[in-house]
Amino acid sequence: MNSSVLFTPYQLAGLELTNKMVMAPMTRSRADNAAGVPNLLMATYYAQRASAGLIVTEGSPVSSWGVGYINVPGIYTEEQVEGWKLVTKAVHENGGKIFIQLWHVGRMSHPDFHNGALPLAPSAINPNEKSYTKNGFTDTVTPKEMTIEDIKQTIEDFKNAAANAIKAGFDGVEIHGANGYLLQQFFNATSNNRTDEYGGSIENRTRILFDILDAFKGVIEYSKVGLRLSPSLNGLFGITMDETTIATHDYIVNKLNKYGLAYLHLTEPFVPVDHLPFAVKEIAKHYRPIYKGTLIINRGFNKETATKVLEAGDANLVAFGVPFIANPDLVNRYQLDAPLNDVDQQTFYTPGEKGYTDYPIYSAQ
Repeated sequence: MNSSVLFTPYQLAGLELTNKMVMAPMTRSRADNAAGVPNLLMATYYAQRASAGLIVTEGSPVSSWGVGYINVPGIYTEEQVEGWKLVTKAVHENGGKIFIQLWHVGRMSHPDFHNGALPLAPSAINPNEKSYTKNGFTDTVTPKEMTIEDIKQTIEDFKNAAANAIKAGFDGVEIHGANGYLLQQFFNATSNNRTDEYGGSIENRTRILFDILDAFKGVIEYSKVGLRLSPSLNGLFGITMDETTIATHDYIVNKLNKYGLAYLHLTEPFVPVDHLPFAVKEIAKHYRPIYKGTLIINRGFNKETATKVLEAGDANLVAFGVPFIANPDLVNRYQLDAPLNDVDQQTFYTPGEKGYTDYPIYSAQ
């Protein structure tokens, strides 16, 4: 067995993680029912991967307005809460720890999800991307600019989702503030041209995040709350960086130090940003000196590169995405230096067991 730093335990806000490998949140579209209710197939999928130090679930919409992809499991109805209980019970029975990712896609949604109504966003700016609807990938539209009432309701929706997560048995929640979804749409000046208290200055553009965190008081302990950010996201999910983007994220991360969150989950750039003088090319190295709590880093890591980032002290935990899809026993395979299963990309978002719960466990011959 390999005694790499990757496989040593880690204390995460009162949780004993058995290793430093996190299963990253990944949309899998298996809640194929009209009510967006998690099911036994999903419970099997997550339980198979319970050897991860921590599982973060796929994004789970905090309201019907937050939905922007077909067959995704929500966390805003009692029926959904009961469905998620199947998942948390299965993971815990297999010795795992699990957080749910709280999600609102904002303008990345489509009228098909809202009975023809426009999706909600900070400003009426079309991201010019694709939304995955029942008709396949469909062009996004110009969204409706949120009123103050809409924003207050969304904050309440996140609060209720956090309460539902605790009822469902989750060990914690991760707020999705990355990948061009609603919160990042507020953060970025290129997607937010509001002139009220939620637009303009960096403080105003980030206000919704801290309003959500403040709303969590009395509902969920901050030590059970994580946040995901993608500071150098550019040219994807409708997000374009500008000269204020990194300063905005620096402000967020500095302010987070006051909250005592479970962790900050960062992604390295999805695509090269070398041509942008104001982008940060190495996210973990930039934010490790700024953030005082647990830092998770994600983006295309393997065993070797994950070990290096941990040994360098640039992160406390490393999140793996696609490798966990094809290898439910990824931790054991890395420990044994065993070969990995090939991933079937054609089944990432299709219904049923194929490419979901049917990947084989490693067996030494």
